[in-house]
This record gives sequence, structure tokens and C-alpha cells, in this order.
Amino acid sequence: MQPLETLAAYLERALDKAASIVMIRHTADVCTVYIGDPAGPKDELKRIHSISNLLADKILESTSSGANRTEINGQTYRFVRSFTQVEDLAAVVFKPA
Repeated sequence: MQPLETLAAYLERALDKAASIVMIRHTADVCTVYIGDPAGPKDELKRIHSISNLLADKILESTSSGANRTEINGQTYRFVRSFTQVEDLAAVVFKPA
């Protein structure tokens, strides 16, 4: 799956739940993808998938920090990409706009 198609699938889930997508790298090889509110307790984030760090890097390369508007498979997606900490871990947040 292509990076933006992967992101689109996650954004659709986030829209359905009125939540954010949170990506956290736990190891050198794997990035865990969560859905929920990154400002809340980590145990309230729901783990939805694990992806390779290579795919996570490609998602980041295909988007920019701040407001984004991109077309993926004919559908326009608007979201804000930001950075935060969840407990002591760095996290990337994609919030549908």
C-alpha cells in the first residue's frame, strides 16, 4: 500500500470516531498507530495497527507539519500534522480538519 493511501485509511477511521491518528515509534523497526486523543492518558489511545518505520517515514515525507490538503484516490483530505509527547515518547499526530 502506498503511504498516502495508508494515511487516507487511517484518516477515514479518525473521521468516523472524531479522533486523531497518533503514530509512535516504539522500536527501531516498527511504528505503532493509535486512534484517540493524544492529550489524554496513553491507555485511552486505541492501538489500530503497526507499520514499518520505512512506511512511517514515507507518510511524513508525503505530508508537512501544520495544515495539509491533499487528494488521495480522488478524495480530498484536510488534516493538521503536529508533534507531541505521549508519556515520555515522541508522537506524530494527524488530526482531521
